[in-house]
Amino acid sequence: MNGVIGDALRYLNDPLSWMGPTGILALLRDHLWMTLVAVVLAAVVALPLGLWLGHTGRRGTLVVAVANLTRAIPTLALLFVFTAGLGLGQLPTILAVAIFAVPPILSNSYTGIQDVSPAAREAGAGMGMSPTRLLTAVELPLAMPLIAAGLRTAVVQVVATVTLASLVGGGGLGLIISNGIATQRYGQALAGALLVVVVCLGLEGLLAVAQRVLTPAPLRAASGEGLRRTRRDAVDA
Repeated sequence: MNGVIGDALRYLNDPLSWMGPTGILALLRDHLWMTLVAVVLAAVVALPLGLWLGHTGRRGTLVVAVANLTRAIPTLALLFVFTAGLGLGQLPTILAVAIFAVPPILSNSYTGIQDVSPAAREAGAGMGMSPTRLLTAVELPLAMPLIAAGLRTAVVQVVATVTLASLVGGGGLGLIISNGIATQRYGQALAGALLVVVVCLGLEGLLAVAQRVLTPAPLRAASGEGLRRTRRDAVDA
């Protein structure tokens, strides 16, 4: 095992590993590009639908349940289905992982709007707000923490799953792993896996900061007070 770890570190420290069309930088760029496009496609579909369902309450539970059923579909199988119809490349991967990213965005946007207190809605309606204005000025800001959490989950899932793109000629960091396994250079494969983990953790951290920034200050204060109260109760117990 120490030999594999050493090989992985040597691969990462070799300047040649970072250069060229199959170098780490080029593959990282492709990986992030596929992730961005897939998440944007998923958000374009799931976010408006989740907001509308949460605002109107029309069959929202059913739609979210059906969307969550897509999680049971193996992503690899879905990838090969798209590849059979569209050919090799990045497009099949983007479409497959975009479908995989819909459920967390849809569920969290729907739940976030649904969880807005009736008192807040009544206050907005009492001020003469239209339904659209009520959604954008009252419900959406209060739901933003959950919506941002759904996007965080989707991004991390997509970054990990885009690794499969290498199996259908899509490139990405998964190519380092698959090439390493194919040539029995397991240190290289481990290095590719570590790069994917680092990208996941880095994006998770950035999105956690963004989620906190997007959370209204009163909600952050209430959340912090609730956490402090929970800790005091645990100490007293």
